[in-house]
Parts: sequence; structure tokens; C-alpha cells
Amino acid sequence: MGAHPGEEAAQRRAGVRKPLGSARARAELPPVAQEFLRHQRMLVVGAPGPDGGLRAGLLTGEPGFVRPLGPRLLAVEAVLPFDLDGEIGLLAIEPWTRRRMRVNGRARREGDVLLVQTDQVISNCPKYLQDRRITGVVAGEPYRTSEHAALAWRHREWIAAADTFFIATHAPGHGADASHRGGMPGFVTAADGVVRWLDYPGNFMFLTLGNLELEPAAALLFVDWSNGHTLEVRGRARADWSGAERMVTLEVERVVETSGASPLRWSPPEYSPFNPR
Repeated sequence: MGAHPGEEAAQRRAGVRKPLGSARARAELPPVAQEFLRHQRMLVVGAPGPDGGLRAGLLTGEPGFVRPLGPRLLAVEAVLPFDLDGEIGLLAIEPWTRRRMRVNGRARREGDVLLVQTDQVISNCPKYLQDRRITGVVAGEPYRTSEHAALAWRHREWIAAADTFFIATHAPGHGADASHRGGMPGFVTAADGVVRWLDYPGNFMFLTLGNLELEPAAALLFVDWSNGHTLEVRGRARADWSGAERMVTLEVERVVETSGASPLRWSPPEYSPFNPR
């Protein structure tokens, strides 16, 4: 599977001589990927929302809530954080083994089941992924959302303390994607209506930055690992390629704070040895 024009543009900006794509992604779920998915407790989802903007959220369940039905079809049984129908990006992440896998494709509802036809299956390296363990499950906590036009002080403090966040992007006609960003606390900051972070070197496919080359809409998701809450920051993002290090800036347009977003409770992190200090 080849890179789309935005990914090729980002790769050229980064000095990649030969566009990467088909060598790193496949449409089918190999047996090892199917087995990995069967054991997952959490997925990060990114997709265009009903209002056309990007959304990011969590899907959780007991092992087996994600069921491969074949090499290109997944069934997911979970409470959805927003309506999902059409292009979708999923990130399966296992912090305690530092394993993660992206599954991008198209979703449709059949009753209480979300069916996902896969277009891209990509295994990612363990860089910048903090080691966390599930310490408990708290079922039945009320699911409540509150929306804000700007970041409040508590939101900025939440972001400043984060060692991990997730980003959803979408290039119309080329698909949606959900990706991981990690580093030491302070690697992402928020002030004056913008969120900023350094884009550390990764797999050089530039799925996220490639999508932003074509469509700047993005959604960031921050997780309160101790309490199961999430903070979704929606807006328009751009990468600055002019310096020695890439800086990405998101202009905040909407903030969604959700309590009871996940029943999972996690241990404090053991930071990745790849994190710049």
C-alpha cells in the first residue's frame, strides 16, 4: 500500500529519499495481529464526527471485546464515545509490553456491534511508550461530558503533566488515523489557546503529519490514567518544519471533558528509555 500525497510531502520535508508506504503497511490482519487484538482491553479511536470535525475517544472492554472475523474484518463490542460510521482509525496499545498497532479502515454499525473493514494494518515501534499496568476495573461510574470553547486552567495543568497523548487525523478520501505521542512530563504544553509539542523521530511514514498536510483538523486525547477520565482537545494543527526539530501546534477550537470514560485504572508509569530528557 503506497503513501498518499500528504505522506509523501511530509517524507520529502524530512529528507526521506524513497516514499515509504507499502513496505510498512498491509490491508490484512496477520495471525499474530489477530491474536494481539483478542487480548486487548482498550482501543483509541479517531474518526470524523457527525459535525464533520475530528473526534478522539476510548473503547474499552474485557479481553475478547475486539474479535477478528477474518483477515480484513473486526467486530468491536463497546460503548461508543460518539457516532462512528465511515472512515476510522484504531490504535491498539498494550503499555506493559510497549506494543501497539494501528488499524485504519471503514466502520459500520450492526446492532450493538461495530464492524471495521481494514485498509491499513501497521505495527509500530515501542519508542516513547510508557510502561503502565492495569491495577483495577471500576464498573458503573457515570459517563458525563462537558464541553468548553477554550482550555480552562485545570485543563492546561492536565496537559502540562501528561507523558502521553493520542492524536486523531483524517485526510478525506485517504482515511482516518489514531496515533500515540509520548515523552517526559512537559513535552506537551498549552497556553494562549494553543497546544504545542515536539514531534520526536518515529517510523518516518508520517501518517499523522501527512494527513495534516492535506487536512489540518485534528483531535488530541489525554487520559487520566488513575481515574478513568479523558480530555479531548479539538482544533486545527500544523507542523513547523523550519527548525532542527519539528514543532506541532494545534489551535484549540473545542474542549470535551469526560468523566467515567474508562473503567480501567492504571499504575504510575515507568518512563520509556527513548524519552528525551
